[in-house]
Amino acid sequence: MMAALAHSLYLTPMSAPIDDLFILPACTENLQIVQVDRDFLLINKPTRLLSVPGRHPQNRDSVISRLQVKYPSATIVHRLDFDTSGVMVIPLNKAALSNISKQFQARSVSKHYTAVVAGLMVQDEGIIDLPIAADAGPKYKICQQTGKPSVTEYQVLARDEQACTTRVLLHPITGRSHQLRLHLQTIGHPILGCEFYGGEWASAANRLLLHATDLAFLHPHTTEPVFIDVAPPF
Repeated sequence: MMAALAHSLYLTPMSAPIDDLFILPACTENLQIVQVDRDFLLINKPTRLLSVPGRHPQNRDSVISRLQVKYPSATIVHRLDFDTSGVMVIPLNKAALSNISKQFQARSVSKHYTAVVAGLMVQDEGIIDLPIAADAGPKYKICQQTGKPSVTEYQVLARDEQACTTRVLLHPITGRSHQLRLHLQTIGHPILGCEFYGGEWASAANRLLLHATDLAFLHPHTTEPVFIDVAPPF
């Protein structure tokens, strides 16, 4: 069920403009370049690293600023939240940027996330269809009146009865800000380590347990399938 559906994350906004409000802690983890192609880079972003520089002058460290030191033509076509780790594709020229952008717009790019959530999920798989709207500050909320359509598929990978947690594979059909965090919290299973929606589970992990696990698209030059898969570090 999950592999057949495409994921739309075209220029998805970051989770919240937290860099406008705070000086973010420095990220000491390395950014991993998984593959170098003539048209793009495939990378693994560490947690607590911005995708692009923040507006605050002390929040300049980011995926793109690090990569442009060695690859000046590198550009952003999609983003991951500050707290989320995982795979990204980074175009290296205008033609690749245009082609991959159109694939995101057409929802032909497939992307999945792995998360560890609180509680034991009863169903092995399901769909969360709840509209999301902006809320006070950097947070978002479920709102039937003003929210935008937001859909997430999930599939249980494993249940830990002793820890009372569930490892789940997530496929966001839409790409709303905070979508995965908010959808899971709303159905009673917040992601461990989530400072916004984790509640008592916010301190259950030393980071947000959310990782962009895989990414699939067509090569912008050869049209051959491209796939990257990086296991979560948790």
